[in-house]
Amino acid sequence: MISSFVNCFKIPELRAKILFTIGIIVVYRIGCYIPVPGVNGAMLSEYFQRMEHGMGGNVFGVMNMFSGRSLEKMTLFALGVMPYISSSIIMQLLTAVIPTLEKLAKEGQAGYQKINQYTRYGTLFLAMIQSFFIALWLERGFHDLQLVNTPGLGFRVVTVLTLSAGTILLMWLGEQIQERGIGNGISIIIAAGIISAAPSAVRMLANLISPQQSGGAQQIQPLTLLIMIFFLIGVIISITLITQAQRRIPVQYARRVVGRKVYGGQATYIPLKVDTAGIIAIIFAQSILMFPATIASFMPFGWLREMASFMQRGHWFYYSAYGLLIVFFCYFYTAIVFNPIEVAENMKKHGGFIPGVRPGTQTSDYLDFVLTRITLAGALFICFIAVMPDAIMASFRVPYLVASFFGGTGVLIIVGVMLDTMKQIESHLVMRHYDGFMKSGQRLRGRR
Repeated sequence: MISSFVNCFKIPELRAKILFTIGIIVVYRIGCYIPVPGVNGAMLSEYFQRMEHGMGGNVFGVMNMFSGRSLEKMTLFALGVMPYISSSIIMQLLTAVIPTLEKLAKEGQAGYQKINQYTRYGTLFLAMIQSFFIALWLERGFHDLQLVNTPGLGFRVVTVLTLSAGTILLMWLGEQIQERGIGNGISIIIAAGIISAAPSAVRMLANLISPQQSGGAQQIQPLTLLIMIFFLIGVIISITLITQAQRRIPVQYARRVVGRKVYGGQATYIPLKVDTAGIIAIIFAQSILMFPATIASFMPFGWLREMASFMQRGHWFYYSAYGLLIVFFCYFYTAIVFNPIEVAENMKKHGGFIPGVRPGTQTSDYLDFVLTRITLAGALFICFIAVMPDAIMASFRVPYLVASFFGGTGVLIIVGVMLDTMKQIESHLVMRHYDGFMKSGQRLRGRR
């Protein structure tokens, strides 16, 4: 594998793509330190430190993780690419239910560019809405913390313009990686932001191990740390296996004789992913659960806050609803991106059939039968990964920032992005007659 990484820099085109991607990541990290005017950064950092040592369970904690901890500093990229992700998911769902957009999506490159333009408009709209509410949240403060020096209309306008411009710039940087770099641009930016929090998590973990830093007594014993490391390795391996796992449905194409030529007759397969939704199901479930609880914290009514406490981390209702929502969105997203009826009709049109299954309705029913069962396995695994940081916090008594690197959304994103990027690099190596990252005859498979 080390020789494969060395070979990456022997190919001029691949070397240029890798260096360009690294340069964009550097630009992104520089932008994460440009502050928004008028915000008291010290007070804001103290607020997020309190949240990290607590359960860390509101929507701002999730946004802070996806923005590479820029939200706690309230910098140019505080919103991250979350508005773009939300807009992309909304457009994907609308494309499946609105005939005009569905027709546009089938027009090839021209239709794709049009839908991408709509996605950009949606990103700008969502960024302006989110940044406005963040400005209101900053002006409100937090108990004894005054987060804004000079609140008012001017501060709100500056915050909306700054954060919206930062999101649009991040979207453009991601598109540049997509066109001139290596890997999925938006995903790489998210992964870089999550990885940037690793030094803080390691430093926090070291403080828990060292008696001098933790007040004279070790909060984490060496054996406990060793168990956590083995646990992390097992989580990474299991995520890799589930991400690449697929059920291959054999497909046979009948022979057709047209004049003197024979068409068809070959055997292939339909790869059905075990984990089709992946991180999208977790994002949807977290947004639905955490958003009402966060909004309720702004309300003066005590009974509303008491009801919102049921949706906070640590309550049994939260974990029950969280798991059910993840399973629901796994099935929902899978139904959006894979249509068994359409696949069966295309197979029948081109003379393809599944051995032992009649073409048409029986083929679509069979595909739906198989997909329903393998999606359940993927959904249950995603539920397990999603609640793992909370289990680690309760078992080992570590802060949420440390626990998030031993499971949960962050690890799922990092592993998936690494697999996608290595798959693209491997395709460049194999095309130029170099060995890939895996043994001979084996190739990496990404999330798609």
